[in-house]
Amino acid sequence: MKSTKGDESLIIVMAKGCSSEDVAHVIERLESIGAEAHVSEGKQRTVIGAVGDRNAIQQLPWEAFSGVERAVPVLKPFKFVSRDFQVEDTVVDVGGVPVGGGNFAPIAGPCAVETRDQLFASAEAVAKAGATILRGDAFKPRTSPYSFQGLAEKGLELMAEAREEFGMPFVAEAVDPRDVELVSSYADLIRVGTRNMANFTLLSELGRQSKPVMLKRGLTATIEEWLNAAEYIYKEGNHDVIMCERGIRTFETSTRNTLDISAVPVLKELSHLPVIVDPSHSGGKRTLVASLTRIAVASGADGFMVDVHPAPETALVDGPQAILPTEFAELMEQVRALQSVMETF
Repeated sequence: MKSTKGDESLIIVMAKGCSSEDVAHVIERLESIGAEAHVSEGKQRTVIGAVGDRNAIQQLPWEAFSGVERAVPVLKPFKFVSRDFQVEDTVVDVGGVPVGGGNFAPIAGPCAVETRDQLFASAEAVAKAGATILRGDAFKPRTSPYSFQGLAEKGLELMAEAREEFGMPFVAEAVDPRDVELVSSYADLIRVGTRNMANFTLLSELGRQSKPVMLKRGLTATIEEWLNAAEYIYKEGNHDVIMCERGIRTFETSTRNTLDISAVPVLKELSHLPVIVDPSHSGGKRTLVASLTRIAVASGADGFMVDVHPAPETALVDGPQAILPTEFAELMEQVRALQSVMETF
């Protein structure tokens, strides 16, 4: 940030029908005092987020500027990802698949790419059942340094081949700032795993590239901390961020993690970003995936991401939580039925 005397964040709401010259004048004036201007163009109004030196911003009579309806200070630590900055839901385009704003995205596939046969069997099955985005990781940060770490670029090449074969964009994880350029050159959506939610160097690097980013919640992160992590990406210029609730660490031991389903409506209230749920990594058990997915749909989530493997007992990563292709097909039928019921509310 350019500020040196304490940051001030201000939302400048432009009036309906204001001219492009009015908007340009406000931006020019902000930049002249060393502040940053972030523009959000909604269906009804244009909003300008201003961040910079508190004294410099406060001394100007913004509501006297032509075309300005009102100027409102932002008190939350996360600024641009908040509803204060943008009232309308953000819709993120993932390789032609919209996510958010009423666009629901089922994401499915193997947790890790192991072989071409394993990946293609999973991709064919989930595409046929109705998934719109394929998952499959080439880099796997593991608790044990001796566990399978992924196929690296070879895995990305296989995912790109599956995308062409089955017509689905794919999401893959980047675990290191040095890998961002490589992953971005292949994937349609780059995921930040739970262990890296607070890797601010990685988040900033992802904010400087153009591919959409899925940000998983950290194991012990509060919602405010999670949104602040999203702010790191957003403020660097990448506004295509999808939040992913994947369960948090609590005292409970009967599940791998505890799915905080309340995070979905809370995020919807606080932020304009899409939010999806990961039933696989939260429950950690194949038998829980369908129930947690239905809960996610009912909560108003913009999608879900589940692990699907043709032979979970042979999986090199997270076999106990992976469901079979036939189980995914049944789950998609349940999801469509639930969505039909919800449309009557």
